Amino acid sequence: MAAGAPHTSAGSDWGKADFEDIYDCPDPRTYFRTLRPLDYQIPHHGQLVFRTLTESLQRRRPGPPPLRVLDLCCSYGVNAALLNHKLSLADLYERYTDAPDATGMTTQRLAAEDRTFFDELRRPEAVRTVGLDAARHAVGYAEAVGLLDAGFAENLEAAEPTERLRRTLAGTDLVTVTGGVGYISATTFGRLLACMPTAPWIAAFVLRTVSYEPVARLLAGKGLVTEQLPARTFRQRRFADLAERRAAFGALQARGLETTGKESDGFYHADLYLSRPAADVAALPLERLLP
Repeated sequence: MAAGAPHTSAGSDWGKADFEDIYDCPDPRTYFRTLRPLDYQIPHHGQLVFRTLTESLQRRRPGPPPLRVLDLCCSYGVNAALLNHKLSLADLYERYTDAPDATGMTTQRLAAEDRTFFDELRRPEAVRTVGLDAARHAVGYAEAVGLLDAGFAENLEAAEPTERLRRTLAGTDLVTVTGGVGYISATTFGRLLACMPTAPWIAAFVLRTVSYEPVARLLAGKGLVTEQLPARTFRQRRFADLAERRAAFGALQARGLETTGKESDGFYHADLYLSRPAADVAALPLERLLP
């Protein structure tokens, strides 16, 4: 099987296609080349949501230090790139799949070019971003090119966080995730929150094939109220093949969810959940925060 070619994984909950080969390459090119034909787009939706949330948090406590964001399952730092830089997901696809100056060079040369590329596009209101992912090469690349202020290749499903990660997470304001729930569980969230004296806001895009209830229950025990954005879902990517589509529809049926107007369009769809302290929810409900 060619690198990056999907196959149905028996190890996933519902037979989701397995793209394991693309998640820990030396640089992001294979990742973007593989996902572009599937119209992978959830980071695009996350860009607007996460910028809105950081702006709201910043208004609550103006002045230094900068906000601190933890991106779970950060991969090559895509969410950090979109949050902190004047570019779009389409720009990243073009850079890593089309642009001649970024497609035929070594990883070392690409990283050097990327450092300059992202530095020139950094937004004045950029926040401090920490990335966490089990994929060592992906995290290392994102950190090397300056997308992450700190990156950690740790698997909190399997082990407690290192002391360095504990210290780094202590002042986290916002936790983001655009698709990792299902690969990570309440175990990871519990271990993260144990590092944070003050509970952060947690924004999660979760595929509808996965229940967020175990995580929401854990967060409730930590004093966080979880709201689900009503009346809309967000496309993640196209189904890789008919087998994946059938498996996803089976998982959705088992959850009692209707696919008409959602997955029937040929895409995975994700719900958006936001968990915050009760006082913050009362002061600004999710429907007003993200109309």
